[in-house]
Amino acid sequence: MMPNYSDDLTDAARYPGLTEHGARVLRFLREHPSAPRYTATCGHHLTPEWLAQVRVFDASLDAEPDGWTPGGVPAWMDAFVEQCFSDVPFYRQYGARPQQFGDIPACTREDISHAPWSFVPDSQPLDGLVWYNTTGTTGHPLIVMSHPVTAASYLPLVRRALSAHGVTLSVESERVLYLLVGWQRKSYAYPSVVPEMAEMGCAKLNLHPADWRDPDDRARFLDVCDPQFYTGDPLAFAELMRLPLRTSPRALVSTAMALLPGMRGALEAHFACPVIDLYSMNETGPIAFTQGDARILLQPRLFVEVLDERGAPCPPGVRGELVVSGGMNPFLPLLRYRTSDFASLEFRGRRPVIVGLEGRQPVIYRSTGGTLLNNLDVTNPLRPLALPQFTLHQRADGALAMRVRAPAPDEAAIRTAVRDLFGADQAVSIEIVDSLGDKVVQYTSDITM
Repeated sequence: MMPNYSDDLTDAARYPGLTEHGARVLRFLREHPSAPRYTATCGHHLTPEWLAQVRVFDASLDAEPDGWTPGGVPAWMDAFVEQCFSDVPFYRQYGARPQQFGDIPACTREDISHAPWSFVPDSQPLDGLVWYNTTGTTGHPLIVMSHPVTAASYLPLVRRALSAHGVTLSVESERVLYLLVGWQRKSYAYPSVVPEMAEMGCAKLNLHPADWRDPDDRARFLDVCDPQFYTGDPLAFAELMRLPLRTSPRALVSTAMALLPGMRGALEAHFACPVIDLYSMNETGPIAFTQGDARILLQPRLFVEVLDERGAPCPPGVRGELVVSGGMNPFLPLLRYRTSDFASLEFRGRRPVIVGLEGRQPVIYRSTGGTLLNNLDVTNPLRPLALPQFTLHQRADGALAMRVRAPAPDEAAIRTAVRDLFGADQAVSIEIVDSLGDKVVQYTSDITM
């Protein structure tokens, strides 16, 4: 996943205010003999005005977070709800604003998938609009509209999580700030710079050997970059542990998939640094990070509820579905958005924390040749097909069972895409059904690593 910027832009357009130092950093990342085969271009697009907004957001995180009490809502919520009902087409369709916050209907990923533009406030300028393509476990493809300021605001939130674990980032002109690593058969990879950190380098990299001229270049390039921290998912970090690195990061930030305690312990022992489990969604950005027995909320203007299966609020300590309101994306103000993730809320004073989060597990498949694949590898070849919703399960014997909601493309096209990835002799059954239900687990497998 990456924001959709035009590939026709110059560096001056992608990196407003780029200095000679920043240009040198980009040349280093692009032209180093051990650099990967980059597959995309992506800049920060932050004008001086937008960069100033990022710094204001960063400074605001130093203030005491505006919490709430059980059964209550934050002080800013009344004005936010009023704005949503008056300025956002999707929420206006509800009619008159209910007197009680809990009477506002909840919305879902499917609502955004159906009409992402209906969540954009009428008053929101379209300057700087970017958008993301993403596919989640529910099977509903999603376009997330966003802004460069929103994307750049991830780093202050990550830095807050790092600080809570005793990790401080510093400006070191000859060192890369961070590397976002993945492990997929096919993925975007690109270099960039971080303007709010003196144009230190950063990059999104795919650790799969196919994206490198020489598999040994992976360790060589990561060592010469010497990033202050890595971010990625547990699958990428498992591959990172296999590389003969000579350098050590200050921290690893795990996101996108559930990080099991055993894996976390192995990573901390191997890299001798904190491993921070970040709960984040494309729709919201970073939500919370693990500290001790709980997850600490990160965003000062994100309200979290827990609802039961009937949509009623759960008391503190009782498990239910996490529902969020607010957020930092001006193109996607969320009002009672169901996350499809489950946990409980506990209160420590006015500070709510998430406990027992049921995260999204990485799903492993195996090709007929024995290659391990993850669920993102499966999504990529299926993306060109007009699949409204589907599930894919691999049995222990390797056979695949796929269910697709009608209307669906020709079964032969689906079978070809699957076998192009898994192997020409892959056993696969395809069933076209009228409905898969509102909430499905898209990827499942009996294969283990």
